[in-house]
Amino acid sequence: MRRAAFGLATRAAAVLAERTGRVSGRHVVLLVGAGNNGGDTLWAGAYLRRRGVAVTAVLLSPDRAHPQGLAALRRAGGRIADHLPQGAHLVLDGIVGLSGRGGLRPTAARLVEAVRAPIIAVDSPSGVDPDTGTADGPAVTATETVTFGARKPVHLLAPWRCGPVHLVDIGLFGELGEPDLWVLTAAEIGALWPVPGPTSDKYTQGVVGIAAGSADYPGAAVLCAGAAVLATSGLVRFAGTAADVVRGRWPEVVATGSVSDAGQVQAWAVGPGLGTRATGRQVLAHVLSAGVPVVADADAITLLARYPELADSRDPGTPLVLTPHDREFERLTGKPPGADRVTAARDAARRFDAVLVLKGNTTIVAAPDGLVLVNPARSSWPATAGSGDVLTGVLGALLAAGLEPVTAAAAAVHAQEFAAALAAWGGTASAAAWGGTASAVAWGGTASGAPAPASAIQAALTDAIRTLRSAARRYG
Repeated sequence: MRRAAFGLATRAAAVLAERTGRVSGRHVVLLVGAGNNGGDTLWAGAYLRRRGVAVTAVLLSPDRAHPQGLAALRRAGGRIADHLPQGAHLVLDGIVGLSGRGGLRPTAARLVEAVRAPIIAVDSPSGVDPDTGTADGPAVTATETVTFGARKPVHLLAPWRCGPVHLVDIGLFGELGEPDLWVLTAAEIGALWPVPGPTSDKYTQGVVGIAAGSADYPGAAVLCAGAAVLATSGLVRFAGTAADVVRGRWPEVVATGSVSDAGQVQAWAVGPGLGTRATGRQVLAHVLSAGVPVVADADAITLLARYPELADSRDPGTPLVLTPHDREFERLTGKPPGADRVTAARDAARRFDAVLVLKGNTTIVAAPDGLVLVNPARSSWPATAGSGDVLTGVLGALLAAGLEPVTAAAAAVHAQEFAAALAAWGGTASAAAWGGTASAVAWGGTASGAPAPASAIQAALTDAIRTLRSAARRYG
């Protein structure tokens, strides 16, 4: 506990220095609940007192406050109050630890609502479920979070609640076991992105087929096919009624009117704007029976939900990636993902023997073997019509290039989100700011930037991939 508290106090002092220009003479308020989380906070207050910081602890459960931590704070000259004092420069949220569930109780909620200073969450923002990242009631939205030993699911699943996450090493190694969730960094994605080599040609780099769009939705075809073109240097074949529109926008695409005439491909991307009538069913059945990896999105998911027998067209063992948002997930499985999105995605991946990409602000990528990769949200800019079509095209191209489906899905989601940020922020996002080496990143929100349509996200893909590959060279 002392090691954890010392790390917490060190970060708190750094925040005071960054925000106010000094440490000594500043005022820190501790919001202290019961148990060890409160103990970490009280001990951190004692360490801050030794650096000349005025420290006031508000005890929410005075009779259950950590006795040693409380004694240490009192010995150091810290004060105890029954109300939130004015003039705090920083607040430490030690209300509820990792075992807490449910929203803040009324007294704690009123205290948090009255806070006007930056808040550092101790381990996890109070009131936010540490396993699912959901809040069933009032909860803390932290300026940043200091955690101990290992990052927790909440730090990935609700980064907007946590802010930047700072990890304090408290000497846990073998005790931690294998992670429940994994994150690919910008550098890792840049290192695995397929690029041409000395012996490459358009065929060896992967040929992807795009079955998307219709007379009603030609834009979906343009977005999906164009994203595939920009994602790799291989060959894109398009099949559908929007062939002329696609060919007019992307002359490098080999476009035909029918999947049966498309020629040989190494992967198919199917569904965006396809339609759910008989023609769409025939296209999906053909694609699933082709014996190559398939990414199925949008209307393809609706068709699989409506006609489960379509799944029988797929050869056993042929890789399949499903990319539903919440409403499509409900159609596919018969129930919404609920609060525990990781478990929902993992269960669906096993059920359909497919990689399940549960799209959302934070996207979950689950494999049938139980592996889960998470793309922690850095902003909300991809929440626009057509951005999913862009994702499908990128993912299809990566599958055709030979990446493992779960890796391809995580890389495509990351690149698409980065492209959305570049489009919204005018190309100012850097690999370092995007998390070149970090496995948890700061929430960038939408406070700056401008709304970016899917066509702008598509156009930013080249810069996004270039920056990711630069991160790989920079961080090794």
